[in-house]
Amino acid sequence: MKLNKQKSPQAEKEFGGTLGATCIPVFLPLTVLYLLCVCRSPAASVLQWPPVLPPTAQLWDPLALVLILGWMALQSFFYLLPMGKVSEGMVLTDGSRLKYPINGFHALCVTAVLLTLSLWLGMPLGYLFELLLPLAVCAIGVSFLLSLYLYICSFWAPHHALAQGGNTGNPLYDFFMGRELNPRIGSFDLKYFCELRPGLIGWVVINLGMLMKEVELRDSASLAMILVNSFQLLYVADALWNEEAVLTTMDIVHDGFGFMLVFGDLAWVPFTYSLQAAFLVVHPQSLSPLGATAIITLNGAGYYIFRKSNSQKNQFRRNPTHPSVANLETIATATGKRLLVSGWWGLVRHPNYLGDLLMALAWSLPCGFNHLLPYFYVVYFTVLLIHREARDERHCRAKYGLAWDSYCRRVPYRIFPYIY
Repeated sequence: MKLNKQKSPQAEKEFGGTLGATCIPVFLPLTVLYLLCVCRSPAASVLQWPPVLPPTAQLWDPLALVLILGWMALQSFFYLLPMGKVSEGMVLTDGSRLKYPINGFHALCVTAVLLTLSLWLGMPLGYLFELLLPLAVCAIGVSFLLSLYLYICSFWAPHHALAQGGNTGNPLYDFFMGRELNPRIGSFDLKYFCELRPGLIGWVVINLGMLMKEVELRDSASLAMILVNSFQLLYVADALWNEEAVLTTMDIVHDGFGFMLVFGDLAWVPFTYSLQAAFLVVHPQSLSPLGATAIITLNGAGYYIFRKSNSQKNQFRRNPTHPSVANLETIATATGKRLLVSGWWGLVRHPNYLGDLLMALAWSLPCGFNHLLPYFYVVYFTVLLIHREARDERHCRAKYGLAWDSYCRRVPYRIFPYIY
C-alpha cells in the first residue's frame, strides 16, 4: 500500500501555527506536573518563586505505569463488550458513515461496581494521592507514544480519511493537530474511545481516591470534598449517558486525532480537572449550610442550562419535526440545514457554554477563597470555551455564509447574555 503524502488545500493554521504546535506539547505537560506539585505543597501558591519542584524520584513509580496500562486495557475491554446500542456517525467525505458503540455509561456503571467490590476487599484507593505525579508522568508518556503512532500510521490512510486541518505537510503541526480524522484498529475507533472513556472515568476515580485519602487522614470526608465529587460525577455521568451526542461535536467531526486531543483526553482532563479534590486533601475547607446551599444552587442552575440547551440542540439535529422543537424559529441556509434562533439558542449562540462555566465556578467554590489554584479550572475553561467559540464562528461563517451573518444579527451575544 502506498504512503499517502497528499496535502489538503491550505487552511488557516490554528493554535499559533507551527510555533504553537512546537511549544504546546512542551509547556502543557510541564503545566500539569507543576499544578500537581503546587497542589500538594503547604502554600499551594501558583505564584511562588522559585517554583515547587519535586525530587526526580517522586516522578516515577513502576506501579503507576502498570495502573495506566491496565486502566486503558480495562476500558478498552468494556468498549468492545456487546453492551448498549450501535449508532452511526455523521456522513464522511466519501459518503460513508462509521458505526460507534454507545456503551460509555455501561462502562461507568461496571467500573463503579468493580470499585465498590475492590474497596470492600480493602483496596487502598487513597494511595492514588501519593501516585498522582508518577501517574501523570506515565499518562503524558502514553500520550506522546500514541500520538507518534497515529502520525506514522496516518500515511497509510486513504486521502478521504484525513482531516483537512491536520494535513498541511508540516510534520510538527500535523503531529499536533492529527492527520487522520477517525483512526481505527479494525472497528475500534481510537479517537471516540479516548474522547469519553479513560480520561473522564479516570477523573472520577481520581476524585474518589482523593476522598478516600481524606477519610484516611481525618476519619471522614468533608462536605466540600463530597460536593466536588458529587458535582463532577454528575457531569461525567451526564456526558456518558448522552454519549451519542459527541458524534456531532467538532472534536469528532472536524479535528484530526493528534497530540492536541490525545494529551487532552488522557492526561490534561484527569489530572487538571481533579485539582479541586486533590487540593482539599492537603487544604481542608469548612462550609456553612448556607454556603453549601448557594453552591449547590449554582451548580444546579448551570447543569439545568447545560443539559436543556444541549438536549434541545441534539433533538433538533435528530428530528426537527419533533413536537419539542417543531415550533422553534429558524433561519434557512444554502446547505439545506437550518439554524435555531429561538429557545435556548436564541438567548446566546452557546448557552451550553454558559451552563458549563457556571458549573465550573461551583466546583471551585468549595475550596474557599484563600488560594488561586482551585480556580485554575475556571480560568482555563473560560479561555478554552472562548477560543472554541471563535473556532466554531470561523467554521460556521465559512460553511453558512450570509445565513450565518443573519444569524449573528438575530443572536448577537456569544456566551454571556448582554456581556459577550
